[in-house]
Amino acid sequence: MLQQFFYQEKGLFLQSLHSAVALCYIAVLLVLALAFSHPVYLAGIFIVTALAIWAADGIAVWEGYLKIALWMVFLVMVINPLVVRAGQTVLWHGPYLPVLGRLTITLEAICYGAAMGVRLLDMISIFCLYNLTVHPDRLLNLFSRFAYKSALVVSLATRLFPVMTASMSSIREMQQLRGVDFQAGTLKERAGKYASLFNILLVSSLEGSLQMAEAMQARAFGSGPRSCYRREFFRPRDGLCLAGSIFSLIVAIYGIIHGFGTYTYYPQLGYLFDGSATVTVLAAVLGGLSLPAGLSWGWQRCQYLRSKI
Repeated sequence: MLQQFFYQEKGLFLQSLHSAVALCYIAVLLVLALAFSHPVYLAGIFIVTALAIWAADGIAVWEGYLKIALWMVFLVMVINPLVVRAGQTVLWHGPYLPVLGRLTITLEAICYGAAMGVRLLDMISIFCLYNLTVHPDRLLNLFSRFAYKSALVVSLATRLFPVMTASMSSIREMQQLRGVDFQAGTLKERAGKYASLFNILLVSSLEGSLQMAEAMQARAFGSGPRSCYRREFFRPRDGLCLAGSIFSLIVAIYGIIHGFGTYTYYPQLGYLFDGSATVTVLAAVLGGLSLPAGLSWGWQRCQYLRSKI
């Protein structure tokens, strides 16, 4: 079940992008989610990220992330009005508490908590998109050109949990085929069964590390200049997606400088749309960020477009 949260090669458009382009797209989404405070902009980034996840065939995986994220958003929306008393629109005066004082619920605190909840959804969804589209080995291969030893350590660390999860599942299935029932028996008996399971996992992990060390020694790791077995090519699709990301980032910087991407929550709520420029900047930013999802839709349905990009 945990395997769905890790990268799985499906031959999709977003997975075929150059690692640098995919990382740039994810980074722009993350930076804009942190830079914008306007609730409509945050909601727009959420929609764009959802479209990208849909293009990456990750809706089922995204649901698992949302089940955890929605509880966190609920806590943010509940705790923020209780601890923050700023705001002029008072909705409710509560009793006095020994440490917190008198409870005061304001409309501004509720709206700010809701906006921060949407930002949290944005960030969790962006990390979900990263797991769906960015191959960890190709990404670390990109950075290994500058620091190959550090990249190797990071690669081994990031692969540790997925590999151990797969090994645990295989060992458990083998034990069940031999007649071991992990649900039967008393608590002490079940603990003993799981203890033997972890012992086997530890032994197999040590054997795997020895095999990896032997493979690195056979390939003369660290004895000379690093060679590259597989090279990534920069194709027209990469140029289009990179241009869309850079365009959205430039427009977003312009909007933030001129105050289009910011919003006033305290002491009183501001206007959602302060002129047509706010909508224009929003449409430009979301248009550039939606380009990869749009190209993915066309790439799947148009053979001519697939051959050109």
